[in-house]
Amino acid sequence: MDRLRAMELFLSISQTRNFSETARRFGISATAVSRMITDIENELKIKLLLRSTRQVALTESGQEYARQLEDILWRINELRDNITAISTAPQGRLHVHSRTMFGLGVLPPLIAEFRKRYPDIHIELTVSEAPVDLRRNQIDIDFRISPPVEAGVKRRMMFVSERHLVASPAYLASHPPLQKPEDILEHDCLAYQLPGDATIWRFKQDEHTSEIDFKPRHVSNNGIALLELARLGEGFALLDDYTVHNDLAQGTLVRLLPDYRISNKGFDEGMYATILDTPIVPAKIRLFMDFVAEHVGGTELRFSAHGKPAGLAPTPTT
Repeated sequence: MDRLRAMELFLSISQTRNFSETARRFGISATAVSRMITDIENELKIKLLLRSTRQVALTESGQEYARQLEDILWRINELRDNITAISTAPQGRLHVHSRTMFGLGVLPPLIAEFRKRYPDIHIELTVSEAPVDLRRNQIDIDFRISPPVEAGVKRRMMFVSERHLVASPAYLASHPPLQKPEDILEHDCLAYQLPGDATIWRFKQDEHTSEIDFKPRHVSNNGIALLELARLGEGFALLDDYTVHNDLAQGTLVRLLPDYRISNKGFDEGMYATILDTPIVPAKIRLFMDFVAEHVGGTELRFSAHGKPAGLAPTPTT
């Protein structure tokens, strides 16, 4: 029995609850899958699956076996990738996850230019607002706004960012001026959806910090939606500086209370490239992090990268 293949098949069944789907994944027959699972059960002398004509269920032992296999197989794959990274030119799939606004506004032109330098590295970009587990979701690099808090990961700060309170000229023309933070209570505000019932913006000037709890006009879990609502004159929006940079330069949005730092969370936010803490960082991960840092690090680079077409820098000829 190919023990490693049998373990991979069992883990797949634990996820799909389907012999036929697992057979398709591995390009073998459902009968062969069933036979290998039976071989595992006979070797372990324990029942892992409860099978019927309608469904497949895991026994308590099967659930524990699947849980431990997930970690074992991940480590085997990690070891293979690390050794391959040492002995070969950078290549393979690089799975990148990013928050929406950075993933849509900044990363695409960087990915296009990176491909010219490293054509054998294929980037799979997933963009969402949902947090991800790097190991469980098989993410190589996660671009996050807040620093990571979980164990087993390490981070690299790409840049420190601020959030700007903005509104359209049309909205400002038909509403009273915003002169101090408390004045937002007299205005329509567009809020990003966060856990909890309260909606709070924090204002910091020098060493003084105040919090204002308000009832938003509109709420969304997507920065693009809030940006578009602000452009349409629906109220104030609090968005990352690189997200609104072009609108501010073109005059489609106006920054408000520029003497304050403003946040809906904390004031240590920026963009963090987060990876698993492994003894060896695969070359494809290191190269992409270096490339992104090269083009967005510093005070102004992230603004020039935002929305810029491919062709950011000459491609090396070596």
